[in-house]
Amino acid sequence: MIGTGGVTLIEGASFCVSTQNGDILPGTAQGIYYADTRALSRWQLKIDDGPVEALQVLTAEPYHATFIGRACPYPGRSESTLLVKRDRYVGSGMREDLVLSNLAGVGTEVTLVVRLDSDLADPGDVKTARLPRADETEWRTTAPGELVIMSRTRPRGVRISAPGAQAEAGSLTFRVRLAPRSSWTTTIQIHPVIDEVEAPSRFPSKQPLDEAEPARRLADWRRHSPTVKTPHDGLAAALRNSLRDLGALRLFDRAHPEDPPSIAAGAPWSMTLFGRDSLITSWMALPLDQSLALGTLRRLARLQGQKVDPATGEEPGKILHELRSGVRSGGAYYGSVDSTPLFVMLLGELRRWGLHPREVDDLLPHADRAVAWIEEYGDVDGDGFVEYAPGTEQDGVSQGWKDQFDAITFADGRIARAPIVLAEVQGYVYAAYMAYSHFNRENGNPARAAKYRMKAMRLKQRFNQEFWLPDQKMFAIGLDRDKRPIDGLASNMGQCLWTGIVDFDKADAVAERLMSPEMFSGFGVRTLATTMAAYNPMSYHNGSIWPHDNALIASGLMRYGFAAQAQRIAMGLLDATTAFDGRVPELFCGFDRTEYPSPVPYPTSCIPQAWAAAVPIQLLRVLLRFDPWVPYGKVWASPALPSALGDLTISQVPLGGARIDLVVRGGELRIRGLPKGFELIAEPRYPLAAEDQPAPLNPHL
Repeated sequence: MIGTGGVTLIEGASFCVSTQNGDILPGTAQGIYYADTRALSRWQLKIDDGPVEALQVLTAEPYHATFIGRACPYPGRSESTLLVKRDRYVGSGMREDLVLSNLAGVGTEVTLVVRLDSDLADPGDVKTARLPRADETEWRTTAPGELVIMSRTRPRGVRISAPGAQAEAGSLTFRVRLAPRSSWTTTIQIHPVIDEVEAPSRFPSKQPLDEAEPARRLADWRRHSPTVKTPHDGLAAALRNSLRDLGALRLFDRAHPEDPPSIAAGAPWSMTLFGRDSLITSWMALPLDQSLALGTLRRLARLQGQKVDPATGEEPGKILHELRSGVRSGGAYYGSVDSTPLFVMLLGELRRWGLHPREVDDLLPHADRAVAWIEEYGDVDGDGFVEYAPGTEQDGVSQGWKDQFDAITFADGRIARAPIVLAEVQGYVYAAYMAYSHFNRENGNPARAAKYRMKAMRLKQRFNQEFWLPDQKMFAIGLDRDKRPIDGLASNMGQCLWTGIVDFDKADAVAERLMSPEMFSGFGVRTLATTMAAYNPMSYHNGSIWPHDNALIASGLMRYGFAAQAQRIAMGLLDATTAFDGRVPELFCGFDRTEYPSPVPYPTSCIPQAWAAAVPIQLLRVLLRFDPWVPYGKVWASPALPSALGDLTISQVPLGGARIDLVVRGGELRIRGLPKGFELIAEPRYPLAAEDQPAPLNPHL
C-alpha cells in the first residue's frame, strides 16, 4: 500500500514503512514495526557500495510488495545490466527474498551489503523523536549469517537470519558471482523478540507462500465477503480497496484464538485496538462482516475498566481509548469520553443484525457496567450531560474524536476550556440509552426499559434546549466549563442527526447549515466553517474534511429524510476517493471545489485508516436505505441511489445467519434469499429513536 511518497505494508500488528526502492532510511520514521516496537530502523541495500535505483513497486497484497530496481552501471557502461528484485513479506517481523539477475552476456562479481540498525523504539517515541541512545542496544553474532540485537534496558530485541552472509554489527555482506544471463537468490528473515520471546515467522522459508497464515486468512476473508457489481468504476474501486484494507487491518488475539478478529485503527501509527475508531469502523462494516463488531466488542469488554487509575484514565465500566504493547506506552489508556457509549450503541446495532444473539447476550453485563459509568463517572457534576476534563499526563485537551488541542473553538477563535460537554457525545449517550432500553425490554425487564427510555427522552429534550442556538439556527459544538454554548459552526451536529437526538423541527435548519457553502466544499462537509475565525483548510480539525465524519453525517441526513443532501455528500466523497486512486484517506484539506477541482491531500493523512476504509460500505448502505431488524423479522430497504451509480448487484450479504443478494434495477430493489418469515418493507424505516414521538410533520420524512 503506497502512502505519501513511500510504501506501507501491514499485517495484523506488523507494518513496514519504506522508500520506493525498499530501503528504510536512518533518521526517519520508517522502519519495521511489530507489537509497538520498531524492530529495524535502517535497512539499506547497496551493490558495490552504490544505491539501487527504483523502477517499480508492485503491491499484490497488503502484506507483500515487490520492489524492482537496478544497480548502478558498471564503469565504462551507460546502462545497468544488473536487475535487483526484493520480495518483502510483513507479518510478525519480515521476510525478504532478494534476487540479483545478470542481464549481460558476460559474467560478473558483485558485493551486496545490507546496512541495518535497530533502536527498538516505541512508535510514539519515533513520532516525537525521543529515541533511545545507541548504547542502549547490544549486538551479537550468534551463528554464521545471524545477528541478534537486544535492548540493554528493555526485554525487546530482534534476530536477523541471513544464510550465506558475513554478519557483523551494522551490516550483512554477500559476495555474489553471476554467470552470464543468470540469477542469484537468498532469503533474509527478521524475527522480533518481545518480552524475551521470539515471534515466529508468518512466512517460513520452507512453506509455500500461499499456505502462509496471512495468505490463508486473506483468501478466506475475500471468499466470504460480499461482492458488488456496478458499472461505476469509482464505486467499484472504492469498495474493492475497502475490502482489501479492512482485511489487512484485522487484529487476531493470540490469547483468544476462538474469537473473531477486532480491527486496528490504521496504518502506520495506529496499528492497535482503539475504542472509538474500532467501534465506529465495526459499525460501518456491518454489511460486510458482523464478526468484526463481535470481535471488537469482546476484546474491549475484556479490557473494560475495573478501578480508578488517574495515570491511565481508567474508571469502573469505562471502555478504553487505545491499547498499546510498547514498553513506555504499554497497556490500556482510557482517555476518551465517547468509547463507552459507542460500545453500547454497537452492541445494540449488532443485535439488530441478528447474527450473534447468544454472543450479544453474553456481553450485556458489560453494557450494564458501561451505562453505570455513563451515569456516574461520565456525568461528574450530575447535570445529566456527559463531559470530560483532562486528568492524566497523557491527556490532550479534547477527548472527543476531534482530539487536537485547538479543535473545540468559539466562533471568534477562542479555544474552549474543559470540562467540555460535546454535542455528538450527548447523541452517543442518547442512542446508548435507547439501545439499553431495548435490551431490557427484550430481556423481560419493562420497568428498567421504561427508565432508560425516559432518560433518553429527557436527555434529548435538554440537549435541544441548551445546545440549540436559535439566532444561528444550529447546534453548538458543545458547552464549555461555564456551561456556555460553544458557538463555532462545525460538523459535530451532523453526527447528532446520525444518532437521532435532534428534534424534527430543527432538522431542516441543521441540514441547511451543513450543506451551506461555508460548510460543504463540494467534496464533503468541513469540520469547521469557512466563516469561523479558527478556520484553516489545511488544519487537522479546523476546516479539513474527514470521510468517516461525512459518512455519519450522510447517514443522519438520510435518517431524517434528506435524501438529496445525503446523495450530494456521497457523490462528493466518491469523486474525492477517485482522485485519491480509489482509496479513502483519513482526511484531506477543506479547500472549495470551485477553487481546486481536485481534492488537496493532507500531508500526514494515514492510509489505510480503518474508519475511512469503511466509508464506501456505509455510504452504500445509506443510499440503499437498508435497515434490518432481525429479532423482529423485518428488513427495510428503499434505494435512493444517484442515477450516476446505475444499477448494481450486491451478493452474499450476511444477515441473520443467511446470505442474501440485493439487486437494484431502475431504482427498484429485489432481495434474493431472504430468510423464511422475514418481511421486506419497501420504504425508509422511521427512526427507531423516535418511537415515542408523534408522526413528524417534516415533508422530507
